[in-house]
Order: sequence, then C-alpha cells, then structure tokens
Amino acid sequence: MYTIGEFAAFGRVSVRMLRHYDAIGLLAPAHVDEHSGYRRYSSAQLPRLLQIVELRGYGVGLDRIAHALDGDDGRGLRDALAERHAELAASVADDTARLARLERRLRILEGTEIMTDTVDYRRVEPVTVYATSTVAAGMGPENVGPVIGPAMDRLNGALAAAGRPLLEPGIFWYEPLEDTAELAVHLSFTAEAEPVAGDGYEVVTLPAVDTMATLIHRGDMSGIGESWGTLMEHIVADGYRIVGPTREVYLEADGHEPGPDWVTELQAPVEREG
Repeated sequence: MYTIGEFAAFGRVSVRMLRHYDAIGLLAPAHVDEHSGYRRYSSAQLPRLLQIVELRGYGVGLDRIAHALDGDDGRGLRDALAERHAELAASVADDTARLARLERRLRILEGTEIMTDTVDYRRVEPVTVYATSTVAAGMGPENVGPVIGPAMDRLNGALAAAGRPLLEPGIFWYEPLEDTAELAVHLSFTAEAEPVAGDGYEVVTLPAVDTMATLIHRGDMSGIGESWGTLMEHIVADGYRIVGPTREVYLEADGHEPGPDWVTELQAPVEREG
C-alpha cells in the first residue's frame, strides 16, 4: 500500500488533486484509517490513476473520464480519446480559418492587399416564402447558431407533412426585438407559384426593395460575421443607411449543414443618408 503522497508522486499529480478525485468518486483510496483518516492506495489502482492523468492531459473533462473508465464494454478509453481527437481537430480547423481571416484583415489594414469584396446596389423583387420564426438571445453566431437547427427541423417537418417541396433558395431574415437584446430569426424556403397554407409554417411575402445592398459570402458560417461587417462598412462609406430587416439568401447550399461550398448573398435594404 502507498501513502497518498507516494501515490500522488507516481501519478505526478498533487495530493490536493487526489483528494478531489476521491471527493467526486473518480478514484477513492483502497483504505482509509478510521482513526487518523490517512489514505492508502494499492498498486492495482495505479493504472486507473495513470489513465486519468493521460485523459486530463488531453483536456478530457472529469465527468467524461468517469464515464469512460467505469464503462462495461472496455471501449471507454478509446471512445473518450476519439471524441477528444474530433473536438481538437474541429477546434484547429476553426482556428486555422479564423487565423486566415485575421491575416487577410491585417494585410488590408497595412495596405498590402486591396479589399476585393464587391457590394452591389440593386432592386430586389418581392418573393413569397414558407417561413417559421424563433428568437435568439442576441446577434452573433454564438446566439443565432443554437436556435437555427431546431427551427429548421420544425420547418422541414411541417412542409413535409403538408406535402410542400423544399425549394431553394432558402432565405433567413433578422429583426431586433424592440427594447430587448433579443433577435427575431425568420427561416424560410421559397414557395411555389401558387402557395399553399399549412400547419407549422406561415406563407409570407417579403416585399420588394428598391435599393438592396448585397455582398456574396462564400463558405460556412464561421466567417459570416466578417462578411456582414464588410457590407456594413461599404454601406456607410457609400453614403447609405439601413432601413429594414437584413436577409441571408442561400444561393448554393447543399444540405442543411453549412459547408465550404455554400454561397450566401447578404442583403440589407438601404436608402441615401439625408
């Protein structure tokens, strides 16, 4: 049997951490003296401690570690490592894309690259859509992203039940809710020439806009905030102001999970300042 200090040294963890593992039921001592309270650990417990240390080193949470090590199928450790690998790979991909956008922004600010994003101003005709709505806690992908999936699933289900086709392009539009930080998020598919009402969706006609500022965003939604920022900068620089809800029109969108081949037109209704 080992003292808590010896056992901690073998696992290269602190005594305080071993006590924490005991408190949460992750690694209890093999024996606790009822009079002194001294903890003793056995050699048979060392593999579990080393697995805990390994998983913590990869950034796996303690709850997930407990689930991995206490499973009955013997695959817990491998599954936990595979899940963490996928999480890290996704994080690296996100950071790589973010780094590329940041480097491009720096080059533009330093004058070594010219901003080539093209903003067009044109009339947009009215369009009738099948729509549903939800509310996000605020603007930004961290708020909008989590509410999109459930709302889209509801819309898809309602249109399927009504026998309506999912016609592209899909159109989203956004409206701040008055006196709150919340944002109304409207999701839709283009309706047929003769729209049919049904349960679980609305038939909505988006009005014509005489002057719509537009910009094409290519890729998934990870960089769409920067694209919106670019559009807003152009609008101000060109002497316009926004006068209605902004829209995202998904010109090329294979499936419902945004990917690198997606093409999205950002739209903002504007009029001349003054």
